[in-house]
Amino acid sequence: MKFRRQKIDDVQINLTPLIDVVFLLLIFFMVSTTFNHSSELTIDLPSATTGEAITDRSQDVEIVITSDGQYVINGRTLVNEKVATLVKGIEEVSQGDNKRPLIITADAKAPYEMVLNVYDAAAQLGISKIAHTAQREQSE
Repeated sequence: MKFRRQKIDDVQINLTPLIDVVFLLLIFFMVSTTFNHSSELTIDLPSATTGEAITDRSQDVEIVITSDGQYVINGRTLVNEKVATLVKGIEEVSQGDNKRPLIITADAKAPYEMVLNVYDAAAQLGISKIAHTAQREQSE
């Protein structure tokens, strides 16, 4: 029996299989990838002009959205937050005139869904003049 150690040749790393795997992955991603052309949204941003006369603010419809989830339209609190109730309240205050500006004043902690409900109500009534304001948190 021979218990002597045999001389081991230098260790070599064969990179050929690794290159083949990378090449196959590259081909797979090239074949399986699809590209879609998505259209962009066009948004008409408002523009400010100077020199225009300030209109009478008594004709505006102001909706205040409180942090606890209530709508207040020109000082009147609505019973629930449904869009149908909101439409009816805006219609009563504006007396059916959809050319009156709608001012949305939202509390900083008001849910976004409530603002979207105001948008839905304005769309149903055909109101196109909408302005936004925000209230800061009241420090005590």
